[in-house]
Amino acid sequence: MDISALQAFLAVAETGSFSRGAERIFITQPAISKRIAALESELGAALFDRIGRHVRLTDAGHALLARAHQIIIDVADAKRAILNLSGEISGRLRMAASHHIGLHRLPDPLKQFHQSQPDVALEMRFMDSEAACDAVEHGDIELAVVTLPETATGNLELLPVWDDPLEIVVSKTHPLATQKNVSQIALLNYPAILPGAGTYTREIILDELSSIRDGIDIAMSTNYMEVLKMLASIGFGWSALPHTLIDESLHVVHIKNVSIFRTLGIVTHRERTLSNAAQAMIETIQLPL
Repeated sequence: MDISALQAFLAVAETGSFSRGAERIFITQPAISKRIAALESELGAALFDRIGRHVRLTDAGHALLARAHQIIIDVADAKRAILNLSGEISGRLRMAASHHIGLHRLPDPLKQFHQSQPDVALEMRFMDSEAACDAVEHGDIELAVVTLPETATGNLELLPVWDDPLEIVVSKTHPLATQKNVSQIALLNYPAILPGAGTYTREIILDELSSIRDGIDIAMSTNYMEVLKMLASIGFGWSALPHTLIDESLHVVHIKNVSIFRTLGIVTHRERTLSNAAQAMIETIQLPL
């Protein structure tokens, strides 16, 4: 079974389109159609129903989907294991980082890696931590540098790198900026601006404010920390931000017995072989500044 045909099959299955699938793997639409046709001929079954512009998996296509993913992953894993024997640090490294970490934690490590490992072609994706962990789980990338989930799930391996405490913040003109000994209950009097629902960071914040979480008025949400900072600094509500973002435009609200803490680090798949390039990247990230 041809690996390139399986890659074409996955591209079409995941995009729902021959044209978008072709774009994903950088070939023409006739070329991807030819690969799919060859695979269907080999298997003796149609993999897609083509109804107008819509493409849907057949029963045979659904049966192949999970197996195709695993075959691609296993082949890539075998290639990495064999290439690692040479000791060379080269090839393509696919990794991801959250936007905040990419802006505030990775510039120096990435610069050092680029200078010390010129033979590595780095494919860097920026995405939410949750999506990056999912990409590691499914074998789309080798590693992710993100906000770590509080517990490892599936086959994820978590490697803590940075402590990242968060503080409750408001604008300088916000009513809470003039108050001392602020209680958690006082937060209920004002709207909150928090990361999006289901994100690791939002759950960490709400867990720490568990006594009032059901009453919090979440007026706005975004997964971009820099946008949270902007909205808080112009008075739209209170938020919780890491120290790296707090400046003179914000006032830190000290709340008794509230300590919001998250951990940033590296996520890999515990059952897959890391390339020499991935191992070198992890070592670079762990180096003290």
